[in-house]
Amino acid sequence: MTKKKIKVASNTIALNKRARHDYFIEDEIEAGLSLQGWEVKSMRAGKANISDSYVVFNQGEAYLFGATIQPLSVASSHIVCDPTRTRKLLLNQRELDTLFGKANRDGYTIVALSLYWKNAWAKLKIGLAKGKKLHDKREDIKDREWQVQKDRIMKHANRG
Repeated sequence: MTKKKIKVASNTIALNKRARHDYFIEDEIEAGLSLQGWEVKSMRAGKANISDSYVVFNQGEAYLFGATIQPLSVASSHIVCDPTRTRKLLLNQRELDTLFGKANRDGYTIVALSLYWKNAWAKLKIGLAKGKKLHDKREDIKDREWQVQKDRIMKHANRG
């Protein structure tokens, strides 16, 4: 009787925390990524960064621009590794058409929100975003601080 080992590892590879601070996220879509072998190895080691990345359209296809995947030092030496190359997003035609139509409206952009593993596949959550003004950011900070204060008050009130 053999027992299976349970992995307690997180599926998240990289998060873009600034995206929700700088933008109103209106719609989220999961997309696949077209990757090379060394990129997958680096992502497994946690060497990915999507903090300044966004989606661009070229000839009816969507591409991730600005993401950085640092190559491992033990990766294959016969391949030239470009850490900031533009990577193709794998979306079906209907998703591409709706994203392209929505992104062409004024003030909208498509940003990368998170990079994660789904089974053996690397997935990217992208969001249709509209930029926040400075006063919107201040409101969010004020709401967050009020939530923390409220939790403290409730914690002390429940003690007795």
